[in-house]
Amino acid sequence: MFDDPPKPVEDGYEFTLEQDSLANAMGARLPNRSLWMIQGEVGSGKSLVSQRLIFGLLENGSKVLVVTTELTTRGWIEQMESIGYPVTDYIASGMLLVFSRFGVIAEAKQGVDLFDVLESGAIEKSDVVVVDSASALIPEGLEPSQHLATLQKLRKVCSESRSLLLTVDPSEMDGKLLHKLRSSCEVLLDMNAGFVGGEIKRTIVVTRFLRAAGPVQASVGWRVEPYMGFIVDITAVS
Repeated sequence: MFDDPPKPVEDGYEFTLEQDSLANAMGARLPNRSLWMIQGEVGSGKSLVSQRLIFGLLENGSKVLVVTTELTTRGWIEQMESIGYPVTDYIASGMLLVFSRFGVIAEAKQGVDLFDVLESGAIEKSDVVVVDSASALIPEGLEPSQHLATLQKLRKVCSESRSLLLTVDPSEMDGKLLHKLRSSCEVLLDMNAGFVGGEIKRTIVVTRFLRAAGPVQASVGWRVEPYMGFIVDITAVS
């Protein structure tokens, strides 16, 4: 009689939170050594989804580096607190680093691009690096030959036993580079939003999710309630 085959080692980062069922609908773990991307236009909710993933990763023991192009460091922390995701203890313990191109309050740092971010020494101390929004940091006017170099830099970060989450606004990026990024991702989430019955309905379309440790739904409806955080709309999960 043959012995039972060994169970595969789960290779990935847990992001489960007790207050929502997102991880149950979306693969249970985010894959290690991988590129993750959330694509959506302004107002689609890509930053909110990234914040939910960040807090879930922190709650499950991952070290996270966040680079925000849209908020000051203080503003990002306050935004997390406003949706019920307190992060000050994680910052104090070194589990979370938050960098902003606007500094702590409102002093913009000029000339910083995605390549500068990827060369930061702080990356080596992190399990997951989040850049929100990466499209705002990609230099304009890249030649097609530079697209490959961009992908190679991203892959180098992922090859060193960590994962990289990018949020992207398609209106800010070269279409050909965006296509190459989408083709290269292990996890690709597309944000949809529309009015239904006078209310905004938001949906995460799971376009790709490789090396999932659990079931992956094709789409996940969601909303955010103040001080309650991310809520999965079970009537809009498919």
